[in-house]
Amino acid sequence: MAQAQGLGKRYIKAFFKGFFVAVPVTVTFLDRVACVARVEGASMQPSLNPGGRQACDVVLLNHWSIRNYDVQRGDIVSLV
Repeated sequence: MAQAQGLGKRYIKAFFKGFFVAVPVTVTFLDRVACVARVEGASMQPSLNPGGRQACDVVLLNHWSIRNYDVQRGDIVSLV
């Protein structure tokens, strides 16, 4: 019984160590490198949501190229 409690404590401790490492890494990645966004509505037709369908498209927003001023003609830019 005592071994099971010690084993459970080790698993909980390992979970929290991983959690406190994974959350900051994930937040930093989503803020600095890239994130996923949904595009809804007719504002980007015909490039996104072609045909006037009601479904939304999912796009990857590349923060890295914006920070390096690597925007070229034809790129889609999203503003918050």
